[in-house]
Amino acid sequence: MTTPVTLCLTTVGSEEDAARIARHLVETRAAACVSIVSPVRSVYSWRGEIQDEREWLLLIKTARPAAELRDLLHAVHPYEVPELLAFPAGFADEAYARWVAEGSRAKAEPTE
Repeated sequence: MTTPVTLCLTTVGSEEDAARIARHLVETRAAACVSIVSPVRSVYSWRGEIQDEREWLLLIKTARPAAELRDLLHAVHPYEVPELLAFPAGFADEAYARWVAEGSRAKAEPTE
């Protein structure tokens, strides 16, 4: 049986916020790793107006349930409505998956 890994995405408006959130998630073991992609250009509608902004994309690797990560993220995210999308990995190398599980406090399940 493979150890589950989830890739979560969020964006923030500054490199400083991205680094702060990434460090917090790793330090609290909510995530094993957070990769920061910078910058990305986001075009979206907010309160009836089109926005065209530079943002920093965080790729969060975790074995925690997405709802738990959501609660942790909301506590430190500067946006009123933070983006959080979670994608269970269809495949993850088992050694990497165990590392993610260990780094995000999830117990690794035995392999078959």
